Formats: sequence, C-alpha cells, structure tokens
Amino acid sequence: MNDAFGRLDPHREIADIDRRIFGGFVEHLGRHIYDGIHEPAHESADADGFRRDVIDLVAELGVSTIRYPGGNFVSGYRWEDGIGPVDQRPRRLDLAWHSTETNEVGLHEFQSWLDRVDSELMLAVNLGTRGTQEALDLLEYANASADTDWTRQRVANGRPDPFGVKMWCLGNEMDGPWQLGHRGADDYGKLAARTAKAMRMIDPGIELVVCGSSAHGMPTFGSWERTVLEHTFDDVDFISCHSYYQEHSGDAQEFLASGVDMATFIEEVVAIADSVAATRKSDKRIMISFDEWNVWYLHREDGTQSGEELKDKGWPVAPRLLEDQYHALDAVVFGDLLITLLQHADRVRSASLAQLVNVIAPIMTEPGGPAWRQTTFFPFSITSRLAGDRAVQVPISGGTFTSARFGEVAAVNAVATIDDDGVSLFVVNRSTTEATQLRVDLATLVATFGRALRVTESHLLHEDDIYAANTLQNPERVGVRPADATLADTELSLELPAVSWAAIRLS
Repeated sequence: MNDAFGRLDPHREIADIDRRIFGGFVEHLGRHIYDGIHEPAHESADADGFRRDVIDLVAELGVSTIRYPGGNFVSGYRWEDGIGPVDQRPRRLDLAWHSTETNEVGLHEFQSWLDRVDSELMLAVNLGTRGTQEALDLLEYANASADTDWTRQRVANGRPDPFGVKMWCLGNEMDGPWQLGHRGADDYGKLAARTAKAMRMIDPGIELVVCGSSAHGMPTFGSWERTVLEHTFDDVDFISCHSYYQEHSGDAQEFLASGVDMATFIEEVVAIADSVAATRKSDKRIMISFDEWNVWYLHREDGTQSGEELKDKGWPVAPRLLEDQYHALDAVVFGDLLITLLQHADRVRSASLAQLVNVIAPIMTEPGGPAWRQTTFFPFSITSRLAGDRAVQVPISGGTFTSARFGEVAAVNAVATIDDDGVSLFVVNRSTTEATQLRVDLATLVATFGRALRVTESHLLHEDDIYAANTLQNPERVGVRPADATLADTELSLELPAVSWAAIRLS
C-alpha cells in the first residue's frame, strides 16, 4: 500500500462555488425525453405524462440547472413547433439524429418538468439553420412582460408570467463539421456578437454563453476561441467547453488520467480568454460554461445504434441511441472529472452533465418498466449534496504513474469544500494497481473552526471488478459503502483501494 499526504488549509481557497456547476443537459435525442422523462402510459406517470420515478431520481441527483433542447438537435430546431396545443404540433425530421421529432414536449412542458425536479432552465438558441431574429422571438416569448403578439401567445398557451430564463447559449458546437449550419470562427463570431447585442436590447440581465471548441482535440482549438472572443468579448459572459472521455484499447490506467486533460483544457481556454482581455486592456473575465462533459463511448462495440446507423432504418421516433452502460471504472473517472471542475471553480461557473436519462446517462429506464441508477449517478448525487459554499485546494504528495499523454500523473487527486457547518473532502485513487493510505493534516482547519471535527458521512465507490455495472437485470450491483475513514485529533486517515472514489463529510 502506498502512502499519500495532504493538507486541508481553509486559507487555500479557490473560489465560492456557483451551484450551476452541478447542472445537467436534456436533448431531444433517442429515448431521453420520450420513453425517458415522458411516458404517459407508464404506471408512475403524472397527469402530464412525466414519470414520477424519474422525477424522484433526477431530484436525488441534485441538478441545479438543465441545458435544453440541445445539443446538435438545436441547430435544426424550430422552437415554435413546441408551443400551442399538443395535438396541433407538427412532426419534423430531426437531421442531427436521423429521427422523427413529435414535439409532444416543448418549452412549456419542459418547464413544468423542471419545476417538479427543482431545477432551473438554461436555453440554447438555434444559430445553425436560423439566426438573430428567431433568437429574439424566443427571448421575447420567454422573458418579455410587455403586451406583444409573442407574449399574448405565451399567455394563451398557459403561461401568464414570463419564464425568466437567465442563461442562454448562442448555438451549439458551431466549430463542428457535423453541425447543421457549421461555419468558421470569423463568421460564427460575427453572428454570435450581433445576436448577443440584440438579445440584450430585450433583456439586459441575461447571461450569454458563446460556443467554444466542441472538443479539446479539435484542429481549430485555440484559434477558434481567440477569434470568437475577439468578436464577442464585450457581449458575452461565458465561453463553452465540451469534452467526453472513454477507455481506449483496454488501457484503464490511461483512462484514469482523463481529469488531467480536462484541467489542461480549462486552463488553456482561460489563458486565451485572458489574453483577449489583455489586448483590450479590460479587467473583464470571461467565465467557462463546461456545458457538455461525461464519459461517452463514442466508439461502441455493443451494437448500440448511432444516428449514422439509422440512415438505412427510416426516421424512427425515440430510437435507442447512445445508451452507454457504465461500470465502476467509468464512475471513478467521472468522480475525478467532478473534482477537476471544483478545482477550477474560480472560472468554471457553470457545467452541464451530458446527459441525464437513457442517453449517456446516470439514470436508465425501461419502457413500462423500472428506472435505475447507473454507476455514475453516485459521485454526482453525493458531490452535489455535500459540496459546500467554497472550494479549497488540497495538495497531495504521494505516488505517481506514467501516462503516455501526460507524463507523470499524481495517483491521488482531491478537492475540498467548506461551509459554516463543516467540510467535505472529495478524493480519487487513479492507480489501477496500488491502494493508498491517505493522511490529511487538518490542524489549520480545526484551529480556524475553533472546535473539534468529526466524520459524519463517508462514502466509497470501489469494486474489485472494475467493469461491474448496474443493469436492468441487476440494477443494484454497484453502489457506495462507508469508507474506511478515521479521525484522530487533527489528522484524517482514509484508505483508498486502487480505482476508487470517496467523499468524506466532517462536521
């Protein structure tokens, strides 16, 4: 067993935590909405057709905001199709996922679902096949209180008061050749800037997210961010990051270094944004909305269909797409990605787990059947619940391993959060072979609080079989159990098996 040592000093504060860092993402994709959150024939369905069992699980997950309606889907979406009487709404071809969209769920229905799960709406506008005017129409419909044709329609559709949507995304992944309306950074930057300026004329208080690169490895990464921000710097608040991770060729140890890539991605985008600020002699700081992140097996071997594979199968409604089954290893990497986001809470002020139900999701459902938690559910639900007000660095000295991409990587990674009632510590052991005994010095912390601390909660996610998963047949195969954590005077001792994630609450 390796030894590792850390120090939890409340003076090493990173930043206050914006709760929007625990956001989610719902797209009209596969069985996410239809047969996922919305299944009127299900025995648990409420009067509006939403599954109560899914509502309960999403509420337990603790997502603060939810980005909607996409994703690739939004770049071909006509938002007007999702308002008015449901039986009069048009069916449309969804070119992004080669499916048929029924529009049974639109803005009003989705907001009612958000009210049930106690989450806030984050809307994306279509800057792929549409433009500034359509974005203005949606904003007027959603947020305006003046007596206009759009607001009268909103009232007639059952919403007298504005939706009051605070955060808006200016398109989606416009750097990607797969995106409807894909364009270069200069053209997109000009469109985003004039759309942002116009939207603020309706509602000056909104927060706007401009599209950054859709992946760290995009050939235009860096130059895209700089060009887009040179056009939009004065008009936006956030730039987006998107990143997905998976195990390649059975190399679990390399997969466990994924958090290093996420950290590098964030830091490089921050550097570019601050460079643009410096050239403008501005003290404004562009924040990051990491509004798509997850483990996603983009190259699947289990036969799960992708949109491309549906092209010879017609245009189905709600096909099974991207229904990845997550195992214990995935959950540990996932927990480390959450730690990485918290370690950058000074600039990552919003993040959206992509996605929530059935589609690369922590929650799975079966039509007419049960809903269950995937392995990735546990790190998110526990972290969102235990994370306090302020993020604090927890430097760790200990073992390392060698990554082909990143060189020497720390085997143990950690972050803490502090609030008036105590401290939460989140930690991961990235090693595939070595358990670690972690000792954390709490002397400064105890002195700051002026009273003794005690362990009030401990959670460990670890399986000897790192590929164990929760399935329809065995939905509780993987879970969390109490961690082996002891507190003696001012030192916390925590045993971390190889490939494990843990959360400790000290009150």
